[in-house]
Parts: sequence; structure tokens; C-alpha cells
Amino acid sequence: MEKKIIEFLPGFNCGRCGFGSCTDFAEAIEIKPSSLDLCPFLTQERFIANKIEIERLAMGEPNGCQKKTVGVIDAYEADIVLDPLKGEISCREVLMPMSLVNLQIGEVIEYRPLGCPIVHYGKVIKIDHLLVTVHLIGPCRRRESETKFTSVGCCMVIAFEGRFHGKNVKVGETVRFLPKHCMMQKVHSGVVVKIEDENILIEGIDLKVWQPPVVCSMK
Repeated sequence: MEKKIIEFLPGFNCGRCGFGSCTDFAEAIEIKPSSLDLCPFLTQERFIANKIEIERLAMGEPNGCQKKTVGVIDAYEADIVLDPLKGEISCREVLMPMSLVNLQIGEVIEYRPLGCPIVHYGKVIKIDHLLVTVHLIGPCRRRESETKFTSVGCCMVIAFEGRFHGKNVKVGETVRFLPKHCMMQKVHSGVVVKIEDENILIEGIDLKVWQPPVVCSMK
């Protein structure tokens, strides 16, 4: 169990818990679960999900595959879930349209991400040369609240930006993530290029996730 606990610890080896390393701390938690409160990082929002998993392990509660975040389409396990930035309606998507379009901030666009069979509707919040950043608002919300849109055709999704929870991830790491607003609930993959507190920027987006489906054997 100690090895499983280590997977959910921050891994900073800072010693602020009173132990020489996170490995030593994991041993202490296994013996005395209340020791978990000695880690100052596990009280932060970005590590709340980790703390819950450690508590389950320390108390001997089975985790099981059901508690893991798994995509609906491929049944791939996600490392993290991506929520909107605080005060925003969806994760930010950075797009590169495959045709030249003249767009304005606040404009609603219709587009299909390369590799995705679903047409999206997004509201433009930023334009940087050929890159367009949007909030996803449809299709349902688009039909309910918007009547006009500009069709831009197929787009490459270059990046996602939002708040994350789940596994501890590092800049430069390739991660499997599930955008909370994804209509297919499909796990994506990409490279972490920036982390600030619980906010994360992931680039090099791919819908192909090279991981076999999770097989759960409950005994």
C-alpha cells in the first residue's frame, strides 16, 4: 500500500511534514493515517483529489476502477480532468482554422476540431495572429441563446487551458486529460507547458491516446 500512497503525494520531498522524504511520510501514513494532515500541500485545491485517494488507501477502503476518471468512448483512463478557469463557462480552446477568416472578439463561430465528428460552437475571446481562443458554448447553448454564427470549417485544436485536478503532473510531461465540457467525454492527450497553482496550459493536443483500455478485475 505504501507505493500506492506515494503515487498520490506531491513528491516535493520538502520535509515540512517532519519526515526526510515523501517515501518516509508514506510509511508514517500507513502506520498512522492521521499523519496525513502534516503535509501542507494536501490542503491546497489542486491536491484535494489526491488527499481523498490517500485517505481511502490509509483507511483500507477499496479504490477500484470505478473511482478512476475514464473516457466514455475509448475507456481510456485520464490523468487529470480539466475544468474551466474560475469565472469562465468552459475550458479555453486555442484553435488554428484551416481557412483564412476575419474574426472579431465576441463573435460566435461554428467549427469542427480535426479528428472529432462533432460540430462545435464557440465564442471568440482572444485572437493572436492565426490562433483563435474560444469558450465552447454549443451546440445546445448556441441554439438556445445565439442566432448568428460564422462557419470556419475544420480547425486544429492547438491547446487547452483550464483548472485541473487528479494526478500530480509536471511541466514537460505528456498527459491524458478529459476536458469537462467534451460532448463525447473522450480522453485527449497533450504536453503540459505551463502550471500556475491549479491552472494549466496543455499544447500539442491529440485525440489519439496510446494506452490500452483499462481492464478492472474486482476480486
